[in-house]
Amino acid sequence: QVQLVESGGGLVQAGGSLRLSCAASGSIFRFAVMGWYRQAPGKQRELVASITIGGSRNYADSVKGRFTISRDNAKNTMYLQMNSLKPEDTGVYYCNRAPVSGVAFGQGTQVTVSS
Repeated sequence: QVQLVESGGGLVQAGGSLRLSCAASGSIFRFAVMGWYRQAPGKQRELVASITIGGSRNYADSVKGRFTISRDNAKNTMYLQMNSLKPEDTGVYYCNRAPVSGVAFGQGTQVTVSS
């Protein structure tokens, strides 16, 4: 049973933009703080942005001012608009609750930023 599906990744040059999408089962999404996580090569997965059911947002310092998280509660969907991308943004991006609680990560979507 697939519960989290990420999409929208790709290869982009530094300075470019991508928009990621996360489709979640209602049981996961509803009433939950949701987040985007990133796992760079050789590094641990980290939370880069989160959003409450009411739309309050938090960002890691490394993406603040460049990334925008949003959600559509009616569609159980979350987005991450990524602008001014840098090579250090390269990694696999995942969505999940924030903090993670009892829900397995999905396959993620690969983002590669070339210099």
